[in-house]
Amino acid sequence: MLRLLALRFAFLFTFLGLALPANAFESAARAVWVYDLTTQTVLMEKDAQTPLPPASMSKLMTINMLFEALRDGRVTLDTRFSVSTRAKNMGGSTMFLNETDRPTVEELIQGIVVLSGNDACVTVAEGLAGTEDNFARLMNERAKALGMENSTFANASGWPNPGQRMSVEDLGILAVRLISEFPEYYGYFGEQEFPYDNRAPQNRHNRNPLLKLGIGADGLKTGHTEEAGYGMVGSATQGTRRVVFVISGLATDADRAQEGERIVNWAFRQFAEKTVAEKGHEFARAKVWMGDQTEVGLVAPEEVSILLPGAQLEELKGEVVYTGPFEAPITQGDTLAELVIPREDLPEARIPLVADRSIARGGIAPRLRTAFLVLKDKLEGQTGLAVSE
Repeated sequence: MLRLLALRFAFLFTFLGLALPANAFESAARAVWVYDLTTQTVLMEKDAQTPLPPASMSKLMTINMLFEALRDGRVTLDTRFSVSTRAKNMGGSTMFLNETDRPTVEELIQGIVVLSGNDACVTVAEGLAGTEDNFARLMNERAKALGMENSTFANASGWPNPGQRMSVEDLGILAVRLISEFPEYYGYFGEQEFPYDNRAPQNRHNRNPLLKLGIGADGLKTGHTEEAGYGMVGSATQGTRRVVFVISGLATDADRAQEGERIVNWAFRQFAEKTVAEKGHEFARAKVWMGDQTEVGLVAPEEVSILLPGAQLEELKGEVVYTGPFEAPITQGDTLAELVIPREDLPEARIPLVADRSIARGGIAPRLRTAFLVLKDKLEGQTGLAVSE
């Protein structure tokens, strides 16, 4: 029987550059989730899976449902929705709709994103599902399908309700989806004002306090109720990186603005993206049984870049981990191993490594050689092999 062994090869990477302190970020928010979208790295979590009242941040789910309807062709940006008395009479934030209006889908998107209109949310819900209750049921079904396990919806607007709960992680998952899946519509989140029909000039401004700061912020949504406190789902780009964050449960709108700016600055200044290998770089060679060759190279299938805390920018250690030897046949590009790189205050990076060549099953000589080595292993009573570099 072929004996499989877990093998590890240690490597040391050296980078030239300034090592910055990557101190843990402390936030006054009730819950926090910070994510580097470019490298798909969670930078910070605090009570991230706890279901909390999301206030108007849950409007992002209504927007998602509307974007999906646009993508599926059920509506267009020019489709007009009717406005019910119930929608008109919604309290709180509003785009001042009335029953004689027939706003377009595009206007409703702007009314929700820029003006946070509760009336616009109900109009969308009724236009897509007949009633807001039906729409909330569809929101719940869609949330589960998207992996948002800590979210439940009772309405389209985020109006206070015991059944309206979202974790900050789920809000982050939703934000990442809106950015990645609907780039053609994402630009609405960066609009700083929307004077719908000039009905309320004082209410035309986007509530996102980061849009005017010149820090790359371009979305997504703020929220506030007495129960939820002040919260924000935000995103910003600097250079080639995009960061998405969610904060919830702050005491004032000023606290929210300051905390959002602090998180953006921390995320971009305390972490850097570094290339650790070019495509095809060989990290190790592994033994092959029963093949027309006895070794296979373990290489990076593409350029490998990871996000690193500043303290690790000068020196980085990693391991190649696999279970071997491998039995032929092997096809070039088969995933055979992982490059595992520990990171301070971040999850370890795990990068797949692939076979650098195809190895066919050998003839009688390789098979006899393999049989001899297996027999030798049994006779000598070996229990493992130590491999190091």
